[in-house]
Amino acid sequence: MTGTRQQPEINERIRAKEVRLIDDQGNNYGVIKTSEALEMAYDRGLDLVVVSPGQDPPVAKIIDYGKYKFETEKKAKDAKKKQHSPDIKEVKMRYKIDVHDYNVKLRNIKKFLTSGNKVKIVIMLRGREIQHSQLAFDLMKRIRQDLEGENFITEKNASMEGKNAIMIIAPAKGA
Repeated sequence: MTGTRQQPEINERIRAKEVRLIDDQGNNYGVIKTSEALEMAYDRGLDLVVVSPGQDPPVAKIIDYGKYKFETEKKAKDAKKKQHSPDIKEVKMRYKIDVHDYNVKLRNIKKFLTSGNKVKIVIMLRGREIQHSQLAFDLMKRIRQDLEGENFITEKNASMEGKNAIMIIAPAKGA
């Protein structure tokens, strides 16, 4: 691990001559000298921590630094847990697909969309089938029509990429 991580300004590391002080009870003392604020923190057995360094003078609080650090890390971890990054699920098929197989693929697409994931639909063309690429686009159009009741947006319209016809759909923002 490298030492590029910036250390927080606590106790003797505070470089400012004056700080805007808030104590552990939430009382605002206004702008006072850093040495006085440090003395008040040590008298209470707590630390002086700069919570808002961008201000002039910086805002410092008298708090237990270990507890403060634990709570901020816990909040960051909880916020990260609540985030959902949409994955791109891929559904591959050929344009000569049977009805039952098509319905299974369509059901999977609906399931992926309702769980908040994007879906990349790939219709593979092999050999001479490339000459009939219009049939692949017709199948894409059919998939769109069968998804009419679902709440989705087309992120990338059907297009050819090499020997594959590709379309990307995503759940709508309100879904």
